[in-house]
Amino acid sequence: MNTLVLAHPLSSSERIVASVRTVLGERRGHWRAWLGLVGPGVVVSVAYMDPGNFVTNIQAGAQYSYSLLWVVILASAVAVLFQVLSAKLGIVTGHNLAELSRMHLPATLVLPMWLASEVAAMATDLAELLGGALGVSLLCHLPLMTSLVLTAAVTCAILLLGNRGFRPLELTIAALVGAIGMAYAAELLLSPVQWGGVFKGLATHELPDANALNLAVGIVGATVMPHTLYLHSGLTQARVPARTDAERTKLLTFSNREVGITLTLAGLVNAAMIVVAAGAFHDHHADVSELQDAYRALGPAVGAAAAGLFLVALISSGISSSVVGTMAGQVIVQGFVKFRMPLWLRRGITMLPSFVVVGSGMSPTKALLSSQVILSLTLPLPMLALVWLTRRRDVMGAHRNRISLQVIACLAVAAVLMLNATLLLQIFGVNVVH
Repeated sequence: MNTLVLAHPLSSSERIVASVRTVLGERRGHWRAWLGLVGPGVVVSVAYMDPGNFVTNIQAGAQYSYSLLWVVILASAVAVLFQVLSAKLGIVTGHNLAELSRMHLPATLVLPMWLASEVAAMATDLAELLGGALGVSLLCHLPLMTSLVLTAAVTCAILLLGNRGFRPLELTIAALVGAIGMAYAAELLLSPVQWGGVFKGLATHELPDANALNLAVGIVGATVMPHTLYLHSGLTQARVPARTDAERTKLLTFSNREVGITLTLAGLVNAAMIVVAAGAFHDHHADVSELQDAYRALGPAVGAAAAGLFLVALISSGISSSVVGTMAGQVIVQGFVKFRMPLWLRRGITMLPSFVVVGSGMSPTKALLSSQVILSLTLPLPMLALVWLTRRRDVMGAHRNRISLQVIACLAVAAVLMLNATLLLQIFGVNVVH
């Protein structure tokens, strides 16, 4: 007796992998099949637009007008470079940055690197949850603690989409990222912008005082984001495993294009935050430092529509970046200690600082700014590991970094280290910037 076996319907993620595999061996593939590879760059682009960016960019624009725009552009360029390296590491090796760090670094370095990564993950989630909760609180006129619980619940619900494959989760994050981008595009049209000042801020590299240095370090930490360096390699490591070196080269070419396009667009949104803040606040509200004060001042300065768009962007930012932060945390802990933590436990650990801040009555915005400085201070470790691993022939084979790329990457790490060293000297009373 013949038994009819019904094939299990393919999920959207499985269909994408199948269509990409079909075109990998062809000289030219259908653009719809290649479109299936779009996703990792969109996910990590959240790093440019998380609530930490809102805080540092609003303060930078309000206090220093367009003077710190060059820092955003520099940080964005560094982020693009290192996201390219992270994606390449995952595609070529089939492992993520945390796994390879455990496999190739001395044991005495692995533990500190993991602990620093966990601190960065908690600092990230602090910024993201607080930012989203502030937006919900201002929009719905709810207590901050209630808004924090609601925001945490929404992020957990979105994370459950990951059980249905990578595509539903990526599309949800893409929708939230799109909402942020469109909100700030509209705010640029509504805000008074002095384009001469914009071009001057891009061309003149200056740090007016010590507070500007603190903001510059925060901007770097809020943009490059150490947790996304781990996550991007995790997103690409097994998405469409290459069967031949020719396929691997094609995947790398597409990945570089996706990262370049998505992160350049995200960098423009990041810069738009400073431009809007400078136009709306610098002349009459230069002392704006809290997110809730920025929202309240934005209406009278630019209009109620701009204030509403600000909340839409802030809530979308908080939710999307909190989801991405949890995804990165899973990659980090699994890579370093080979332990898969239950989702509820992972969320509980990383959310704890947010509830402590709200419960103790601390200023959420000040906590947000401090978290970005922490991120910048922990950033050199994964950057150095990424530069070292992608240069090694035994790890990358023929796809290891060329000398020119390696030099540029080392200069970027040196720039971040110099900013961090300057900030630490400032903290200990050595006035480097007057």
